[in-house]
Order: sequence, then structure tokens, then C-alpha cells
Amino acid sequence: MGLYRPNAPPMRDGVGASCVVLPAGSWFTVAEFLLERFAHVPASEWAQRLATGAVIDEVGTALDHTSPYQPGQRVYYFRSLPAEPPIPFEAQILWQDEHLLVVDKPHFLPVLPSGKYVHETVLVRLKKSLDIDDLVPIHRIDRDTAGLVLFSVQRATRAAYHALFRDRQVIKTYQAIAPWNPELQWPIRRETRLEAGSHFMQQIEVAGIPNTLTHITPIEVQCSIARYQLKPVTGHRHQLRVHMAALGLPISGDRIYPNLTPEGTTDYAHPLQLLAQAIRFVDPLTGRERQFESVRSLLPLV
Repeated sequence: MGLYRPNAPPMRDGVGASCVVLPAGSWFTVAEFLLERFAHVPASEWAQRLATGAVIDEVGTALDHTSPYQPGQRVYYFRSLPAEPPIPFEAQILWQDEHLLVVDKPHFLPVLPSGKYVHETVLVRLKKSLDIDDLVPIHRIDRDTAGLVLFSVQRATRAAYHALFRDRQVIKTYQAIAPWNPELQWPIRRETRLEAGSHFMQQIEVAGIPNTLTHITPIEVQCSIARYQLKPVTGHRHQLRVHMAALGLPISGDRIYPNLTPEGTTDYAHPLQLLAQAIRFVDPLTGRERQFESVRSLLPLV
């Protein structure tokens, strides 16, 4: 839901400040505390942050290397972020009101900051372009998947939208392109238990009480390949990709399932053929049914 930080300074370039509350201690200056508390950050970097106004107190005053230590004081600081490889695709806003933002995400663009990507994410790009500091994704899809993502615009109504996903009141429809097997009994109800695999990038099916459920239906077949409609009832990480691969039908362009491909240069010419195509729910604030559809499409069958 996002961490509430009272009196946080305005975000800079779409990125908010981190926060620390100064504990009881014998430090003479804030700088001394920061150097000890965050010893993994070079002293030269803290010196630069303090010299450029990137360390701020709870009333908005920039702190420097002489600022006295005051236990209980709330201190905000902006991280120094390395340059990121640009991602040459843009998300498209499909709907926006005072409570909800619906975005159509391209392949390859992460929703949230993670790893080497902060600025090159849907969230930070939107915060920067719309100047909405409190924007938070209500759910997410992974970087490789394209399609619909919903964001909460304000804190006051966020819990109501989160509850829709928690209580499985949202109908999500995906499309995927994968191999065709006429010998399987269609449509398929795939209900299995997923857990983390030996590699942090992968999930695997294991014995035990199921924690995932997906309905899989072919909607177009062309020789040895097909377009599928996937309807996940649950929302486990990589659920659709694991279920399709476990059926012997790995989604076209998947570099994680069934076999993990060593990470290298991103191949923008061959995206994962998985699209969060539609989403439907009853709006908890108005009681009206809402339905949104992606304007993106997967490759034609050949």
C-alpha cells in the first residue's frame, strides 16, 4: 500500500525520499550518524548529498555536515541513482479519475523499481509526468508481460480497491501464444501448488494443497501454434507462465520457463507473447461495473 511518511519532502524526478528516525545516541551531528548507520554508502556520497540539499529534516530544512544530532528527529534523504539503460517504450493511460488510474503497459517496462531499474519503470515515469506523489499500483504484472495495470491515486480510497484483488472480486483475462497440442482435454482447469524454485527467478509446481488456479482455453489455432485465453483466479507470481510450461506449452518468447536463459542483452524484437488483455470488476465506490481492455495485441499466428 505504500509507506506513509509524514512531512515527506516533494519527490524529485519522480522518486520519493527515504526516511530514518534518529534514535537515542551520542552522535554529535546527523552526518556522523548517517556515516555509521549506513556504512555501506561511501562517505564521499554522503558528503555530496549533504552539500547538495539531498538530506532534509521534517520541516523541509536542508541539513549539512554541521547539523546537530537530535534524537527523535525525522530525516529524509534522496538516494544517488546510477544511470539506467533506457527502455524505448511508453505506457499508455486508458483511464484516470480522482481515485483510479488504468495504464496499458508495454513489454519490457517494469511496473515497480527493482534491480537496475528505478526511473525506467511505469510507476516512476507516471509520478514524474503526472506529479502524483502518492501513486501506488493496486496489483502488478511482471516486466516481460504487456497489458493492464491499475494504480491507486489517493490513500483514502486505496484499501477498497486492494480488497477487490485480495477477495478475488476482479475478473482478469489474458491472451498468450504458445504451441498447440490437440491431444490435451480442452478447456483446461489448471490447479496446482507453486513455490519458489532453486533459482530466485523461477517458480515451480510442487505436491501439496493448490494455491493457484488458471482456466485455459484455445481461441485460435494455426497448425502447431495457438492463441489462448487465460483466466487466472489466483494471482501468484509467474502463475500463467508456469502453468503453460507445465502443460508442455511454454509461452512464445519466454526466457524463464521451462528453461532459464542466461541474462544478456534484451531482445526487443522477441517479446514474451503474454498480454493482460482485459479486467472487470464492480467499483467499490460507485457500485458500477467497470471493464477495461488493452489496446495492444500479440503477434498474429503464422
